[in-house]
Amino acid sequence: MTYLSHKASCHSRENNTPSKHGTKHLGELYRFLDRIYELDISLPDVPLKEFEKRTEKLPRGTEAERFVIQRIGQDIFRKSLLDYWQHRCPLTGISDPALLRASHIIPWADCKNDFERLNVYNGLLLSALWDAAFDRALVTFDDHGIPEFSSSLSDQARFSLTWIYPLRLTPSHRSRLVLHRARFSR
Repeated sequence: MTYLSHKASCHSRENNTPSKHGTKHLGELYRFLDRIYELDISLPDVPLKEFEKRTEKLPRGTEAERFVIQRIGQDIFRKSLLDYWQHRCPLTGISDPALLRASHIIPWADCKNDFERLNVYNGLLLSALWDAAFDRALVTFDDHGIPEFSSSLSDQARFSLTWIYPLRLTPSHRSRLVLHRARFSR
């Protein structure tokens, strides 16, 4: 529990009345500040700095060594996306960590540098089925976060790709999705 979460817990959530340590909307303010902190640690240069720190002394000569460095980067990217998307698939609401995938909009191999590879605006936290379809460009998203399905998907697959909410996209997400839509198989 963070300090801010502790302070928020001093606030009565049932009737939104002040406790002996807070004011009427203090709990909401602390929850908002916690969310700002979560976003701050995931946006966009913090993951890169963590990656550089964790890999600065690692050798990079062999394929195996490059694979280790890539794995570290992907773990940092996943953690950043979990924080950014509040530990749930924004389409389905699924929050089981084992079922969530850190999906790159511009694939890892196609990124120009580590900053782009680790940038949360180049990623979506998707449930496993959505990730598989997105990774193979069988589904993409319009600028409003609404899924677009490839005609090559079977009816059964399309029916299984259920969603509750459109993605809440930033302009940075949208600019990268333009490139993803170019790969999209209609």
